Amino acid sequence: MSKVTFRRAIVNDASRCYEIEINAYEGEEAATLEKIATRIRLYPEGFLVMEQDGRIIGFINSGCAYDVIMADEKFKELIGHDASAQNVVIMSVVIEPLCQGRGYSTLLMEHFIGEMKKNNKKTIHLMCKEHHVDLYKRLGFRYVRQSDSDHGGMLWHEIVMEL
Repeated sequence: MSKVTFRRAIVNDASRCYEIEINAYEGEEAATLEKIATRIRLYPEGFLVMEQDGRIIGFINSGCAYDVIMADEKFKELIGHDASAQNVVIMSVVIEPLCQGRGYSTLLMEHFIGEMKKNNKKTIHLMCKEHHVDLYKRLGFRYVRQSDSDHGGMLWHEIVMEL
């Protein structure tokens, strides 16, 4: 595994992040280019990219809320987002398909968790598919429940980490 670096996303990263998103997610679950650009513009502190040899190979994007409602589809456009809220809601954790299976998602999540701790956030929430639940548990997340969300026609599970 060659060295990776992390940085906040900038608007010019939106197209590359969208390319990764549509190749990594199934069907309707991928965010649009517009949503990705909006997330970068409105909350760059919560949009972390991972680079290898100067090329983005993965990213995490998020927003913050006082009251977390995981099934809120409007929040994916950062409607209701408040950067000063202490609860972080992750919307995407994505690694380029050719780079998957090498431990990059763990590195990306560990770096993101560290950044959120530095920003004095209190919790990190996300939804994932069943086959990812154990990965997040190993990172310190706690399983909450099967989600009411049917985003992209998929079954989701809600998990949380107290920081």
